[in-house]
Amino acid sequence: MQGSGQASATSLPIGSDADLAWVRQEVRQCAAGLGFNLVQQTKLVTAASELARNTLVHGGGGQVEITPLDNGRARGLRMRFIDSGPGIRDLELAMTDGYTSGGGLGLGLSGARRLVQEFSVDTEPGRGTTVTAVAWVTQMPASRPGVA
Repeated sequence: MQGSGQASATSLPIGSDADLAWVRQEVRQCAAGLGFNLVQQTKLVTAASELARNTLVHGGGGQVEITPLDNGRARGLRMRFIDSGPGIRDLELAMTDGYTSGGGLGLGLSGARRLVQEFSVDTEPGRGTTVTAVAWVTQMPASRPGVA
C-alpha cells in the first residue's frame, strides 16, 4: 500500500474538545498538500472529526496518526485513531446507520466509512479500538473538447 515516497506520520493526542480542532486542521493541511481537491478535503475532515470525537467520547481519549501515502501510482492519506477504551462489543451493530450508544445521530462510524475508500476497525471488548481510514487522491475528469 505504501511506497518509498511515504512521509512520516504525525501523531496528535485526542484528550479534549480543543484537540478535535487540531485534528481537523492537521488533516485539512495534509490533504491539501497531497493534492486532494476541496470536496475530498471536506470529506476527509468530516471523517476525521467523527472518528476523533468517537475516540474522545467512547474511547476515553487516545491519539490519531496521520500518514501521507504514496504507492507510486497515487497519493493518499491514512488516518489511524487509537484508544485504550472499553472497545466495541457489537461492531456489526455499531456500524449500522442510526445506532448510537451516546445519544448522537448514529452516523459516526458508518458515515466515516462512506467518506473514504478504505476503512477498518480493530476492536475487542476491554482492549480498546483502532479505526483506520484511507483515502486516495482522485483526479477530476478531463474536460470535454470544446468545453472550457
